[in-house]
Amino acid sequence: MPEPKVLQLAAGSALLGLVLSAGAAGLAGPWDSGQRTAERARAAAGARAGGADHGAAAPGGPAARPDRPARPDAPAPAPSAAGVLTAVAAATAPDKAAAPPPATAPTALAAALEPLLASPDLGPLRTAAVVDVATGEQLYGNGAAAPMTPASTVKVATAAAALSALGPDHRIPTTVVASADFRTVTLVGGGDPTLDGRRLAALARDTARALRDRGATTVRLTYDTSLYSGPERHPIGVNDNIAAVTPLMTAEGRGDGPGTGPAPRSADPAGDTARAFAGLLAELDVTTGKPPARAKAPKKATRLARTYSQPLSALVEHTLTHSDNDLAEALARHTALATGEPASFDGAGRAVRERLDRLGVPLAGARFADGSGLDRRDKVSAALLTAVLARAADPARPELRPVLTGLPVGGFSGTLKDRYADGSPGAGLIRAKTGTLTGVNSLAGTVVTANGRLLAFAFLAGETPSAHAAQPALDRLAAALTR
Repeated sequence: MPEPKVLQLAAGSALLGLVLSAGAAGLAGPWDSGQRTAERARAAAGARAGGADHGAAAPGGPAARPDRPARPDAPAPAPSAAGVLTAVAAATAPDKAAAPPPATAPTALAAALEPLLASPDLGPLRTAAVVDVATGEQLYGNGAAAPMTPASTVKVATAAAALSALGPDHRIPTTVVASADFRTVTLVGGGDPTLDGRRLAALARDTARALRDRGATTVRLTYDTSLYSGPERHPIGVNDNIAAVTPLMTAEGRGDGPGTGPAPRSADPAGDTARAFAGLLAELDVTTGKPPARAKAPKKATRLARTYSQPLSALVEHTLTHSDNDLAEALARHTALATGEPASFDGAGRAVRERLDRLGVPLAGARFADGSGLDRRDKVSAALLTAVLARAADPARPELRPVLTGLPVGGFSGTLKDRYADGSPGAGLIRAKTGTLTGVNSLAGTVVTANGRLLAFAFLAGETPSAHAAQPALDRLAAALTR
């Protein structure tokens, strides 16, 4: 007999599938018959397809978008694996003439939410918005337009802006180039905090091979971090929640620490990566002499090797599921680069705002001081967050779909894995981004209601007495929507 928790998740998936198949929020694009882009990326990594990590593009790449010419050096897309879940619509196609489920009555919604929103556990500042995703109608609002410190729920906005600017198939490169005489080799940071030891080793092998082909076995190694500008250190200073914001790092500067969550960070992640690269070259009989120095790559340089990140869709999913601050800041910087802004905190803030403005979300009072939500100067409204979520569910905007597929699932994954315990009506039915700073707690995501509606919600609380009390209060608000 399946566990009740599994049955709840299955029921939620079925309800969500019915809603989507009826046209409420067709999750096309990054989904292949219910398969998440992250699953496709993992399948590709297992297959070790050419171009998945480094090297020139393989044949059979994606068709070029009219507004984004294909890069001749782009890698082939990760091959699609067999579907994990079959879309409900494929098995039970609904009658197109059938009426959609009845809308949730705003009066009933207010009656359910108001007492919960008044909980002293949420502190004196609390705002809320609930939107019917199918119609875009706001079903409930309490201070919905008021700017609030969002904490990590701002990552929803950061992710949507990045996907809007770059597209879900964009990959972030890390490159090695050589001077005209091949006496100087430069490791060029492209802004990929997910670069890991395995890919760095592959990059070294490709570099050593290219140098040997040109008869060069002794070189001077430098590293280029000029892609980003402005301060490298986040305004909160040295902190286990985020590394220095630099375009060159390995494993987010975590060293041997855990892959997600807080961890001690390297004081010099770019230098550490360059020194590790030098060591890898030495093992391949390429001598670099002195320790690598920071220097800008020559203007007329020859590319020796390149490695690519996973597609942006997978990076967004990881950012939201695990509330990854380093990746969020990288997404914001790349949004700036794509928008023509400097890749700095200020430039990224302007770029994120500009992309959200194009999406038509309410921006009154909004401020994007960073991409991760660690900066208390960030300000967004509950109405802004629900509007972004609704745009991500719009069948006309499939490029934004990873904003929804990356949300943690209540009781099952990411930052919601330990919330909505067995027996909670929200387990498996709520997908939401969490936000936590001292005195700030927030929750924004989607929920499938008992009558089959897909709702987007955002609850923001300030001056909360403690996260221990505020988080269950937010969870009760979201769980009330399932009923």
